[in-house]
Amino acid sequence: MSQLLIAADPDLTAQVNHLVTEDETPVDNLFSEKQQRLLTEPLYSSWTVPPDDDNPHEPRRFLAAANVGIFPTVHQPPLVPDMFLSLDVTVHPDWYDKSHRSYFFWEFGKAPEVVIEIVSNRKGQETGSKLRDYARIRVPFYVVFDPTRQLGDDLLQVFELHGKKYHQRTDFKLPDVGLSLTLWEGIYEWHHATWLRWCDAQDSIILTGAERATRETERATRLAAKLRELGVDPDQV
Repeated sequence: MSQLLIAADPDLTAQVNHLVTEDETPVDNLFSEKQQRLLTEPLYSSWTVPPDDDNPHEPRRFLAAANVGIFPTVHQPPLVPDMFLSLDVTVHPDWYDKSHRSYFFWEFGKAPEVVIEIVSNRKGQETGSKLRDYARIRVPFYVVFDPTRQLGDDLLQVFELHGKKYHQRTDFKLPDVGLSLTLWEGIYEWHHATWLRWCDAQDSIILTGAERATRETERATRLAAKLRELGVDPDQV
């Protein structure tokens, strides 16, 4: 594998120091920025990765990130998806160091499991060159969310890698990842829209931190009311 050969290169550090990992270019619209956060924050707030069959008692870590470059090798320009998810990886504690600032294959040892692109216009090649690029670096699942239907009638397309090519799934499930996707109409951060959201292995929407806090408050309020009905002061319990 090319990334393993690069990892053995004594000049790797010097090569990485010349990579452009951030270009400071603002590229996203307001909807895309919020949508990216809705795809990353709930995973950290409310999701537990399903256990690995080989190590069922070991907690599993993951990396969910938006607008971070994916570098297959030091000799290729990065792919920068709107969001990606990589399982069983750990970010280096010194993430300010140039050699740890992006998703380098030779450091993480694998491609992300899921890459998501949010279509803003017809120039992004989400179902053209990008689809081929992600297949080339062996990303198992590639997702295209087209909220304004720039590319056609489909709001959401989920592709699964078979061999060297992607095949579109007839559902929005991501086997072996423990997740699926759904289109959800509702209000997020004061804005009503059709949003792309994660579901867990039981097909329940994964809540944001704010939604979890609201649900827990409502549950506590109901419990306190029930206790009062039974003549119990909830503040004394």
